[in-house]
Amino acid sequence: MQCYTEICPPTAVSHAINLPFLGARANNLVVAKNSLLQVFELKSTTTEVTSGGGNEWDNAAANLDTEAADVPLQRTENTARLVLVGEFPLAGTVISLARIKALNTKSRGEALLVAFRDAKLSLVEWDPETYNLHTISIHYYENPDLPGIAPWSPDLKDTYNFLTADPSSRCAALKFGAHNLAILPFRQPDLVEDDYDSDAEAPKESKTAQDDGENKTPYASSFVLPLTNLDPTLTHPVHLAFLHEYREATFGVVAASKATAPSLLAHRKDILTYSVFTLDLEQKASTTLLSVSGLPYDITRVVPLPSPIGGALLVGGNEIIHVDQGGKTNGVAVNEFAKACTSFPLSDQSELALRLEGCTMEVLSQDTGDVLMVLNDGQFMILTFTLDGRTVSGLTVQPVAADQGGRILKSSASCTSNLGRGRLFIGSEDGESVMLGWTSTSHQLRRKQSNVGTDGDENTSDEEDIDDMEDDLYNDTAPAAKKITAAVSEPTAPGTYTFRIHDVLPSIAPIRDAIIHPNKDTESLNRGEIMLSVGRGAAGGIAALHRELHPVSVATTKLPSAHGIWAVHARKQAPGEVTAAFGEDTEANMATDVDYDQYLVVSKNGEDGSESTVVYQVNGDQLTETDKGDFEREEGSTLFVGVLAAGTKVVQVMRTEVRTYDSELNMDQILPMEDEASGDELNVITASFADPYLLVLRHDSSVKIFKATGDGELEDVEASGFSGMQWLSASLFKSASFTQVFAFLLTSEGALRVFAMSELEKPCYVAEALCFLPPVLTMDFVPRRSAAKATITEILAADLGDATTKSPHLIVRTSSDNLVIYKAFHCPSRSPSDLWTKNLRWVKLSQQHVPRYMEDTSSEESSIESTLSAVDNICGYSTVFQRGTSPAFIFKESSSAPRVIGLSGRPVKGLTSFHTSSCQRGFAYLDATDTLRISRLPPQTHYGHLGWATRRMPLDSEVHALAYHPTGLYIVGTGQAEEYQLDPTETYHYDLPKEDVSFKPRIERGVIKLLDEKSWTIIDTHTLDAQEVVLSIETLNLEVSENTHQRKDVIAVGTAIVHGEDLATKGCIRIFEVITVVPEPDRPETNKRLKLIAKDEVKGAVSAISEVGTQGFLIMAQGQKCMVRGLKEDGTLLPVAFMDMQCYVNDIKNLPGTGMLAMSDAYRGVWFAGYTEEPYKMSLFSRSKHTLEAQSLSFLPFDQTLHIVVADADMNLQVLQFDPDNPKSEAGSRLLQKSTFHTAHFPSTMHLLSSTTLHIPDSSPPQQQQQPLHQILQTTQSGTLALITPLSEDAYRRLSTLAAFLSHTLVYACSLNPVAFRTGTAADEGGWDAGTGARGVVDGGLLMRWGEVSERGRRDGLAKYGGGEWGFGVEREVLGGWGVFGGRGRSP
Repeated sequence: MQCYTEICPPTAVSHAINLPFLGARANNLVVAKNSLLQVFELKSTTTEVTSGGGNEWDNAAANLDTEAADVPLQRTENTARLVLVGEFPLAGTVISLARIKALNTKSRGEALLVAFRDAKLSLVEWDPETYNLHTISIHYYENPDLPGIAPWSPDLKDTYNFLTADPSSRCAALKFGAHNLAILPFRQPDLVEDDYDSDAEAPKESKTAQDDGENKTPYASSFVLPLTNLDPTLTHPVHLAFLHEYREATFGVVAASKATAPSLLAHRKDILTYSVFTLDLEQKASTTLLSVSGLPYDITRVVPLPSPIGGALLVGGNEIIHVDQGGKTNGVAVNEFAKACTSFPLSDQSELALRLEGCTMEVLSQDTGDVLMVLNDGQFMILTFTLDGRTVSGLTVQPVAADQGGRILKSSASCTSNLGRGRLFIGSEDGESVMLGWTSTSHQLRRKQSNVGTDGDENTSDEEDIDDMEDDLYNDTAPAAKKITAAVSEPTAPGTYTFRIHDVLPSIAPIRDAIIHPNKDTESLNRGEIMLSVGRGAAGGIAALHRELHPVSVATTKLPSAHGIWAVHARKQAPGEVTAAFGEDTEANMATDVDYDQYLVVSKNGEDGSESTVVYQVNGDQLTETDKGDFEREEGSTLFVGVLAAGTKVVQVMRTEVRTYDSELNMDQILPMEDEASGDELNVITASFADPYLLVLRHDSSVKIFKATGDGELEDVEASGFSGMQWLSASLFKSASFTQVFAFLLTSEGALRVFAMSELEKPCYVAEALCFLPPVLTMDFVPRRSAAKATITEILAADLGDATTKSPHLIVRTSSDNLVIYKAFHCPSRSPSDLWTKNLRWVKLSQQHVPRYMEDTSSEESSIESTLSAVDNICGYSTVFQRGTSPAFIFKESSSAPRVIGLSGRPVKGLTSFHTSSCQRGFAYLDATDTLRISRLPPQTHYGHLGWATRRMPLDSEVHALAYHPTGLYIVGTGQAEEYQLDPTETYHYDLPKEDVSFKPRIERGVIKLLDEKSWTIIDTHTLDAQEVVLSIETLNLEVSENTHQRKDVIAVGTAIVHGEDLATKGCIRIFEVITVVPEPDRPETNKRLKLIAKDEVKGAVSAISEVGTQGFLIMAQGQKCMVRGLKEDGTLLPVAFMDMQCYVNDIKNLPGTGMLAMSDAYRGVWFAGYTEEPYKMSLFSRSKHTLEAQSLSFLPFDQTLHIVVADADMNLQVLQFDPDNPKSEAGSRLLQKSTFHTAHFPSTMHLLSSTTLHIPDSSPPQQQQQPLHQILQTTQSGTLALITPLSEDAYRRLSTLAAFLSHTLVYACSLNPVAFRTGTAADEGGWDAGTGARGVVDGGLLMRWGEVSERGRRDGLAKYGGGEWGFGVEREVLGGWGVFGGRGRSP
């Protein structure tokens, strides 16, 4: 009984598509990350050009100038950024995306067709009323009784399935199985038939046709068409795609009657055929238009081309072939192997020496038809066409120079999407995904000619908009024909295109290895709680992940008895008669210290109960107490401090009065808090500033508004709409997107009232249902009569975002310190002249943060009150901070959702922004130890994409293995590519062929690098032998002397020496120790080196290494054996025990202190063995079934039981149990399969963790609860991190019942079934252990979406759960890994 919980979402982009999704004129990008769907919109920005370029996280601006050579250098450029609209987890694995012009969509935009791994299609649209996806239809094609599926046909998971759609949205086709095609037709608009142009008469649809269209589904009945029905020779289809410029739905398919293989090239050369078929959707028939035979065997893809080129590109590994609509072919060979593998006529460009395997293609320009090729190493190439009239007469491949952006990508591309207006998105599963901007010299020349005589000061972006609209309106057949006959008759000149990066989607995929540093603090910023080796090829690097924010400390100061701090920046008021015109005082405005904070106000409590205030002068990070001015310091406590009147007035809010001061802290006003009717003194509860307004909430639940006049005086504002109401929470909101100031107030019944400062007589927005926490909050939401209300303590409206974009959000804090985040949107959309609250709606966002639950409620720390405060511009972030026992920031990047990131350390009494010369745009906070910490955010760190503080450090090479040495060093196993050459001295081959090939294969040579933790520099390097690659690196505590039994931390490196498929693989194990040497000058970190103390070459690759036993020995998988060895003083490794595995072993895990070993291979499954030391012996205890294709595994001990969790190649988790008392285990010789769980992510590694701080509440005896709770951390190649937690019987019943409730309560995108999705395919298989899996794995992803449920759903869920919210909160803490990561269990 276990629970699987993803604690990091996937980051590898597998698919992307551009379409108008949110509206008819919208420009959106939809990105699929395996099982996560994200919708983006584009925002144009102006970015400063940096001379050094750089790829900083906070500035994805260009590192290349995109202007032409004759354009003078400018300081700013127009770029674009991706802004996240919404993200939606999917209960399925996306395999394709397509855009469909469906009828009568809710947004009036296009629909999205999503294909999934198990032969499902979901047609979804954007619902502007709920700000969510709406499923139009879902289609299943996994029926084994469909035509063309035989009993011996391969499973769906073992075939290449993909989706392609007709460019005119007449139909879509899903290729699934061996050669089946599911055709889904779409209805077309019925236009009035007349003699006029159809485009001009498009709005003149008949009323009857419109009514019929609204009542009909946008799709017609689908049907399955085996490809062999089209042509009996299409038994082995390779790829197909719908083509452009046909009156009917037409697709081209590359197929053969036999399977292609390089080993059979001599017998099956040029056996592929390209055929074009037209579909008759009504008759469900087809017609063959053309067929081209004799194509090279290595063609893998059909790329359709729009006008003016038309036809399709056939892409192979060594060549590119264009086939036009008449069947005429033109091809180009890009390396010398093309001549050897095909007799097809090709033009020769073999000097390019390109490898086209895994490349992607995207049409750049609709004018010229040029195609961008992204090779598998990230290099850019331009494919251009030579036209003879309207016919293609030749292809030319041109490389893009490095200084023009041809090398700005470091990884291969998984998908590309043209966003229009010179923007291109390139997704990657091997590294970061980027949005590029491109320009061409021909386009700039054409624009300069068109701009002759115009005003040079006009906005460039406006010109681009006008140009685009003119192109859309007038670019019909005549201009196209002119371009074809003139500009495109010759290929585009080399160097025409220039590329640069506009924006980056960070990624930690694929994860290759991981190091865990749980509950450990360090002074180094480079060391995270989880260290991951990420990326492939030149995109490789190491990522440091922190569950909580660890700020960079600038200075610390003890402030005894302090309980509140406020940094103040005030400026002098200009004389009344002197007003500077706009822009005249630029020198003063550009002064570096114009915005620096001048004072720090600290509120203190005396030992005798008295309250006082201290004012400090701020100079850099130095604080000096000052008695300057008339600032009240002795009488009463300061509750809030802020500035009004454009920063010229400092306002001190005290318990019973409000005082104002000028910039020199000289007294201006005293405003007492009195009841207007009785004159009684009222205490202030909270205050909120939004220049020029001040809002004060008093203890009688009344609200007072003050406004700063032109001369800085505060005046009482009459607010009749506030009277007669009891207010629980109140705050002012002023957004960067509009100028109006609004007051957000919470009534005693839990309703939301929003007042505009221009009209305080009545609220401009009322939402009575806020206390029910609905998924979508509207003015007309009416809950059920029996609906339960949540206890809301505080509300705050604030902008969340970064320097690119900020958007209004509403943060709701409940009585249990849970944060509920709502995002504002408008439906229907409002005009800019309307009030912001018109048509305003709020959508609840999902977030997994769990507040700290304090068990000792009597302590002083637990008494710190939690409040929310908006903090503007902390290192560019507009954020909200929650102080109290669970301190946390709410961060949001433009391309991510808001994430709640906890602040590490003790509870926080107060926080303020802090901007000085030594702490630029930082913050200062006061913790429970009365320590003032002046800090700033870590550099090059992002927060929103993972929900973790993530810093990625590139190494420009792929990291195969990673290990950590206790001396503060990381050992990295990388590689460097080299050309492979035949060795004339080797004796394995008698007659070596003469090598006359210039295009040689590239192989990897392993390199071991030593990285210093603090400086993050390479201090030592060891290059391995030729053709030797690193497979595993482990830090082991071995016995280095058989005489003294001394033990030492050493580094073991396992390698493989691969000579080729005709020779046996050899391996080598190296043992290094870290020694101290004399450092290099000015590099003190280079005082350590790796010293080789043992090296042993063995038969077979050394694929896995682990410690074993208690005597300091190691176990290594060498070839088909697992051998236990001990290190001797003479540098040899003495074998003491072994086990014959009969297969390649890919993972070894040992349970410390027990001698138990688990070993996995890719064929025979899992081996459970034991190792004894007296005598030295390895014994096989138990094995799994033989069909288990294991990739990684780990022990999971819990409550006197032993489980082994295995991740297989089908992306399933197999839970096996060693239970010799069970009769089905045959006295323990068979591992019992308890359950199967589908993760949807290909596994990388598994690590056993120990959580000694948090336990799931249970009814077990107290002595059993003292045992440490073990969890498994799983990493995957899609970038996810997941925890597998064992559950007791009681916890399993509670959580499985709640998960079943949530599976019916939550809304699932694309209408997928989460229960069926998590049921692994192996669950239906029989065998000797069938029937033993009585209980499945609980889906923790459902439990972590608890915050999406309304309050009524929460009450119903807790009733089924059988416990309270506090108990479920503690269980969510454990399942989310807070007992291991995040520092909640660290000793104070």
